[in-house]
Amino acid sequence: MQRCDSMTSRRRFLQGSAAALATSLLPLAAHAQTGTIKLGGIAPLTGGNSFDGPPTAKVMKGLVDEINAAGGVNGRKIEIFIEDDQSSPEAAVRAVRNLIDVRKVIAICCSGSSAVTMAIAPLCWESKVMLTTVSGADAITQLPHQGYILRTQPNTTFQAQRVSAYLLETGAKRVAFMSAPTPFAKTIYDAMVGILKPKGVESMSLIYDDKKPSFRSEVDEVLRFKPDAISFAGYLPDTIVLLKDLFRANYPGMKVAFGFAFNQSIVDGVPPEASEGIIAISPSAVIGSKAFARVAVLTGMAVPTPYAAQVYDHINILALTMAASKAEPTGVMIHDTARNITQGSNGVKVDNYAEGAKLLAEGKTLDYDGASGPCNFSPTGDITDVRFRYETVKGGKLTLSSIS
Repeated sequence: MQRCDSMTSRRRFLQGSAAALATSLLPLAAHAQTGTIKLGGIAPLTGGNSFDGPPTAKVMKGLVDEINAAGGVNGRKIEIFIEDDQSSPEAAVRAVRNLIDVRKVIAICCSGSSAVTMAIAPLCWESKVMLTTVSGADAITQLPHQGYILRTQPNTTFQAQRVSAYLLETGAKRVAFMSAPTPFAKTIYDAMVGILKPKGVESMSLIYDDKKPSFRSEVDEVLRFKPDAISFAGYLPDTIVLLKDLFRANYPGMKVAFGFAFNQSIVDGVPPEASEGIIAISPSAVIGSKAFARVAVLTGMAVPTPYAAQVYDHINILALTMAASKAEPTGVMIHDTARNITQGSNGVKVDNYAEGAKLLAEGKTLDYDGASGPCNFSPTGDITDVRFRYETVKGGKLTLSSIS
């Protein structure tokens, strides 16, 4: 009797061992596809760029919650881990290492300032983690990123062309360019010179130390050039200081700002006379669209920032790319197939995940066209089609003049 029980126990042990071995030999995807899909978000929640961080974080979190409430991606929930880059490349590197090494994310979205994106991009492509960004420096997509970067913000050369065209249209003859020491400052100025100089416009560039409490000496240097227009391309905190010093110096000429260097918070932070008449030129979201209205709800802002609209598109593109594939979601898969979602010339136009997922289930091809506009990317990851908004400060309010 004991021998029979022993043999039975042995057979059960061997059968259990065989089953365990068979399970261990299943493809990795068979195990992984039962878990959550992990995405990373990085935003300047504190520091010099903190005006833009909270709205983008709200969009990332809110949109992921909506996708999960609707059943997730192919039945799987998304987890998004949002880190504060503190407006600092060093802090951003630490945050991204945590997202990649500890959280095991397959994609990271947002990354605002160009200095931050330049610092974290190598960590992403070396780990085959997709990076979507709202940074504009030309140097970003000139990195050897192997296709692991997509950005919805037009590069700085593109933006410089628009600002230069405006300066020419308004008859400027002497233009001063002022900026913090950013990764894009030289690129912008060189692009502007290339457009303005052949038209007979003289220019000068001054790069200031953005940590200084006053720029009065820099303002005096610029005013000796006798500019009839000054163009700003720094960060928000130093632009406030710069405008106050220009006001104290009684500068009477035109002031034109790149949109990333100027918004309503700056208008509110300087005397009314210091900001009146300033022109801000920036990439424009598709105001009036259903997608833009959705961004307004997610952010709680009547007029969301262009960055919030772009991040809305990042999350939708990532989620729809994963929904279109039956393969295990990875950074490599997103790298290989994201453009199938955004650049399907014969596809159905769609601007949100819920409608897109339904169309995919019906076997349809998509052409994602979102809150920030068409999301078509060049081979290097640059956005190729962008509209710009022109705003003027009138009576203490940044007022839309035109979109083109």
